[in-house]
Amino acid sequence: MSVSGYFSKDYGQARERFIEASSQADATLSSYQCPSKGPDGETLTTDVAWHGDQDAERVLVTISATHGAEGFCGSGVQTGWLESGLYRDLPEGLALMQIHAINPHGFAWLRRVTEDNIDLNRNFVDHGGSYPQNSAYDELADVICPPTWDDATIAETYKTLRSYADNHGEKALQAAISGGQYSHADGLFFGGNQITWSHETLMKIFTDKLSNAQKVAVVDYHTGLGPRGHGERICCHKPESQDLRRATDWYKDDITSPYLGTSSSVELHGVNVFGMEDNLKHADLTVIALEYGTQSSQEVNQALRADNWLHLYGDLNSAKGRGIKRQIRDAFYQDADDWKSDIWNRAVETQRLALEGLSGT
Repeated sequence: MSVSGYFSKDYGQARERFIEASSQADATLSSYQCPSKGPDGETLTTDVAWHGDQDAERVLVTISATHGAEGFCGSGVQTGWLESGLYRDLPEGLALMQIHAINPHGFAWLRRVTEDNIDLNRNFVDHGGSYPQNSAYDELADVICPPTWDDATIAETYKTLRSYADNHGEKALQAAISGGQYSHADGLFFGGNQITWSHETLMKIFTDKLSNAQKVAVVDYHTGLGPRGHGERICCHKPESQDLRRATDWYKDDITSPYLGTSSSVELHGVNVFGMEDNLKHADLTVIALEYGTQSSQEVNQALRADNWLHLYGDLNSAKGRGIKRQIRDAFYQDADDWKSDIWNRAVETQRLALEGLSGT
C-alpha cells in the first residue's frame, strides 16, 4: 500500500481501520466511550492499542486528535505504523501505546474543540484556582467571533485584526487569539472552566497504563501551524528543565520551544504536557508535539472563526454550512499525496528517534 493509503476519509473509517490494524498486529485494545454522539448518532470512542510487555518500564506513546479535526494526520501515522509492519521493530524491553482520537467528538464533527467547545490543549490548568488572563482576547472577542458571517463582516473584522497586528505585532495577535482564554465559553481557544471528558480520559489512560513506566516518550500529532507539510517538533517542557535538555538531545537539536521564542507557536496556557508531568512524576518524561503546516495562518484562523460561527448561529446542513466544513477540513488535513508523504516520512524519523532515546541509558 502507498503511504497515501494509510489516511482515512473521516473519523468512522479511521477508527475502523485503527481497530482492525491493531487486532491484526495482536495489540491489547481498550476503549473509552465519549458522552457525546457523532453527526449520525453514532457512538464515539477513544481507542488505545498497546504493543509489548504490559509492565514495560520504557514506553513510546503516540496521540492523535487532541484537536479533533487534526486527527486525520495522527490517525494515518498510527494506522500506517501498524499496517506497514513497523511495530515489529519495537526494541526489546520497550512498549508502544497508541492513543487514537483522544478527542473523538472533534474528529467526528470536524471541529477542533471537544463536545463542550473546550480546546483540550488549553484545559490543563488548575480549575480550583484563578485562571490565566488574556486581556487582548477580551478586547477582540467580538471581532474574532462575530454574530454574523458574510463577506462584509469577514472584510471588516479582518481589517480590525490586521490593525491590531500592525500596532502590536504579529506574535501579539497570535497570542491574543490562540494563547488560550477562560472567559468566553462560546469563543475560540476556550480552555474551559472545568476538566473536559477528553482531559479526564487522557489522565485515566496514563494512570491505568503507565504506572510501571520509568521512561516515557510522547509524540502528540497536530496540524495547522507552520509551512505546508513541514513537521515542527515543538517541546513545551519548561526552559532549563532536564526534560527539555533530554528532548534536545534525542531529536538532535531539531526541536523548538515557545518559551524560548524559537517555535511557530506562541506560549500557551493549559497544554496537556502539564497534566502529563503531574501524572508521571515517577518517570522521566519527554513530550513533543509534531506540528505539520497546511495552509496560511490567515486561512486557518478564518476557517476556525467560520466554524465557531456555524455551530453558534448557522445551519450545518445548509450549503453555507457544508462549505464551512470543507474549509475547516482543508485547514487541518491536506488530502494530497505529497503532503501525506511528508507527514509519514517525518513521523517515522521522529518515532524512531524517540525509540532510540528510550533505549539509551
